[in-house]
Amino acid sequence: MNMMGFAVCCLRCDEPDVAGSERCRSCISSHARTRERLSGKASTKADRLSREFVTMLANPSNYADDSTHGELMTHYTALIDAHHGETPATTIEEVVARFEEQRKKRKRSLIRDVANMNEWNDVELSEEQREEMLAKLTGERPKHVPTWDELLAEVAELLDGE
Repeated sequence: MNMMGFAVCCLRCDEPDVAGSERCRSCISSHARTRERLSGKASTKADRLSREFVTMLANPSNYADDSTHGELMTHYTALIDAHHGETPATTIEEVVARFEEQRKKRKRSLIRDVANMNEWNDVELSEEQREEMLAKLTGERPKHVPTWDELLAEVAELLDGE
């Protein structure tokens, strides 16, 4: 039901939350039909609004800042979190810890994961390797880029010459 965007319905259900029960199968089937109906071309305003609302229900935390439904989405998020055993942070330390935890989580992306299978992805190239690669890409010989020490020595020579 979570993936279909109807987790909130389960939270409001008067039946026990037992996966595979007759009531759950009945609701899942009904909601699947509803999603199927909504997946077609939206021809009326009601169709568009229904589709938008179901999309919001699938991931209510993403719509907490919505001007019309944000308060309701925040409430739904709290209900779903409570159902999953997650309690809201009450102290500043808990809030900071949660932010740090979320910051450290790496969001999965199939495209990024496949693209990052490159053997050079996490390799830090030396200056010489970077210059060589740049020469291969541009077809030009790398020009000498002076170091800070070389530039300072050159400035010192100019000042001594005066």
